[in-house]
Amino acid sequence: MRKLLVLMHVSLDGFTATADGGLEWTFRGMNVEVAAGAQALLSDVDVALYGRQTYQAMYGYWPTVLSNPESRPHQIEHARWVERVSKVVCSTTLSHVGWNNSRLVKDRLAEEINALKHQSGQNLMTFGSPRLVHALMQLGLIDEYRLFLHPVVLGGGIPLFKDLKETMNLKLVESKTFGNGLVHLRYQSA
Repeated sequence: MRKLLVLMHVSLDGFTATADGGLEWTFRGMNVEVAAGAQALLSDVDVALYGRQTYQAMYGYWPTVLSNPESRPHQIEHARWVERVSKVVCSTTLSHVGWNNSRLVKDRLAEEINALKHQSGQNLMTFGSPRLVHALMQLGLIDEYRLFLHPVVLGGGIPLFKDLKETMNLKLVESKTFGNGLVHLRYQSA
């Protein structure tokens, strides 16, 4: 059975974005070493899950990378991956999705994700999309967290963990420290 994985950038104080959804703080930590580490995490993924805001940001950016002469090799590699992967957009407000290999899930989130998990193929992964991740946590659907912990304190914003009703035990299965102080932590649900 496929697993549902979360890929998320997190500040030291546990936030995934600033209060207005800003991610500029994550760009400071991105370099060739971190980008290669992030790309390696996609080797067992063939379905990308997005919430509305993340989907719109990704759709507005990644299709332009392949035709941009200033794109870096790691950006081109990721753009090629994201163009061919299946994309599932979870949104109650969108009426359609236009990116190739995309489909829209408007309701019955648990049923849709469980159906995807039971199909053949590689794993499913959310990219950012903290509000979607909160809903998936509440439904108990997440199997693994792949977190990039940035050496920055935001002081507020959108938290990774929100409105949990019970303790969530996780098992650390991998960690890697990058030269710039960023740390990748991989946790499985216990």
